This record gives sequence, C-alpha cells and structure tokens, in this order.
Amino acid sequence: MALGQQSMEGGNLQGRIEAILFVAGDAVPVKDLAKALRMEEKELRQALEALRDTYDYEQRGFALKLFGEKVQLATRPLYAEDVVRLLQPVQQQSLSQAAMETLAVVAYKQPVTRAEVEQIRGVKCDYSLQSLMTKGLIQEVGRKDTVGRPILFGTTDEFLSHFGLRDLEDLPPLPEREGEDGSEQKPETEIEEDLIS
Repeated sequence: MALGQQSMEGGNLQGRIEAILFVAGDAVPVKDLAKALRMEEKELRQALEALRDTYDYEQRGFALKLFGEKVQLATRPLYAEDVVRLLQPVQQQSLSQAAMETLAVVAYKQPVTRAEVEQIRGVKCDYSLQSLMTKGLIQEVGRKDTVGRPILFGTTDEFLSHFGLRDLEDLPPLPEREGEDGSEQKPETEIEEDLIS
C-alpha cells in the first residue's frame, strides 16, 4: 500500500503510522506496528523507510528513527535549540567519563563480562555497569559458559536510539593497534568521542 493510499480502516498509511507512533511516544517494535496496521512486516518496513526519507527531505520537525527492531518518532536535532528555549528542560545528567569508557568497551566487545571490561579498562567498573543498566543503555544478555557463569552484558535498543545508530554495524570502526599497520591506537578513553560523532 502506498503511503498516501486510502485504507479500509480510513485515512492513509502515513497518517495511520504517525498516529500510532505519536500516541505511543516510546519506540514501538516493528512487528507490533505491522500487526496493528494489519500488514506484512516487509511492506511496513518499506513504508517506514519512505516516510523517513520524506521527513528528512522536507526537514520536518520530527524524524523517524529506525533502530534495532523498533521505530520511533523523535524531534529532529536540527530544531533542538528552539525546543530547549521554549521548554527549558532540566539538564539531563550526562554520562561520566568512566561510564562512557565502560559503555564503549561493552559496545565494541559485546557480549562481555564485568571482569573482561575491568581487564580492558584497568579499573573496577561495578558502579559504571550498574549506572548504564539503570539508564537502559546496557542489559544482561546471558551467562558465560565458564566457571562461576558470570553475567554477559550487551547494549540495548535504547543505546542505539541514544547514539542515533540503526544497528551495531553503524558503530565507527576501531583504529588498528600500533604495529598491525603502523598506526597508533587511540586510548580506550577516546572511543566515546567516536560514538558521539
């Protein structure tokens, strides 16, 4: 069904998608949206991509974010300053340097245990891991099949949304280690800059 084509339920597909996503507010699993719209998931994904492209081309005030297996309407970053001037929201507490370093290790090495993160960072990271879990950026993804069965951590769809990534393949590539190609590796503490840019 084309975006502007009328449906049996009334209205066009674009309007129906917008209405659901607007009311939902949070990210909606694509499969649930397809079910609500009574259409095939593949057909819906094509419609979502077309709608996203239309919003981007027209530089609409909102953008369609597709990440992981979810979709969400969000404010276009281009207009963020205007929104802030009106609403003057309370400043969200940004992630600490330690939390950003921990998040970078989890993002690039997942699934990864606490001990593996600590080995890479060279410091304890219990608090950072707990903070990232509380913020919904990482989650437990299983247990490692080894002595003690330690918890494995991985990133969440919220992580993808927060950093504007569609999936983990959108992460910037890590630089080569010194000696492998003659270039110098960035310290782990700089990886978060790659995540944000």
